[in-house]
Amino acid sequence: MASVARITTISARSEQSFEDAITQGIARAGQTLRGIEGAWVKDHVVNIKDGSITSWQVNLEVTFVLDDAGAAVDASSD
Repeated sequence: MASVARITTISARSEQSFEDAITQGIARAGQTLRGIEGAWVKDHVVNIKDGSITSWQVNLEVTFVLDDAGAAVDASSD
């Protein structure tokens, strides 16, 4: 049986690191999306105030496989 996947973009920010932002983003996506197969870090940015990094932000392209009922939930379609 063939599978069909969808890609959605999410943004996540951390006050710790890029790795933490990615981890938090995937964890949050997993609360809404089923069948996550992978993610691509599309962009990464640091936010700076008074010469110091205040947070790390990533934009992720998250790939998830649509289930047989076609009922995979995508928060971006709201």
